[in-house]
Amino acid sequence: MSQAFPGPHGAPATGHVPVLRLGEVLLVTLQGDLHDSTAQQLQEDLAEAIVRSGATGVIIDVSGVEIVDSFLGRVLAEIAGQTGLLAARTVLVGMRPAVAITLVELGLTLPGVHTALSTEVAMELLGRQAPSSRFGCLRRESR
Repeated sequence: MSQAFPGPHGAPATGHVPVLRLGEVLLVTLQGDLHDSTAQQLQEDLAEAIVRSGATGVIIDVSGVEIVDSFLGRVLAEIAGQTGLLAARTVLVGMRPAVAITLVELGLTLPGVHTALSTEVAMELLGRQAPSSRFGCLRRESR
């Protein structure tokens, strides 16, 4: 069962990217261009959704993105960094070959972002990885 997280004031507004909950994973599907205000709102919505849901993973589907630029690359890297600080992992799925080539040509490495060819593979990847401690990175294994 999935659950959509509404934007501010309870309803999604124009320019908002829906955030769907699939168990302990949040799914975001990007379509077309991502404008500055929409990107900022997405970052805020995702952070709130992670905290409210206790999600351990975020899947960002970019199959609807035909052109990527340094702005989108920076936004994806910032989302991954923010998600990591909230003890969740980010997986990027559905990347077109032209988008991957452009990211490499721009020199964007997207630290903290894992990739998968499909949402199903991303779900398996997130399911295989041990969940992070909800209290940060200071968890140690006992010997």
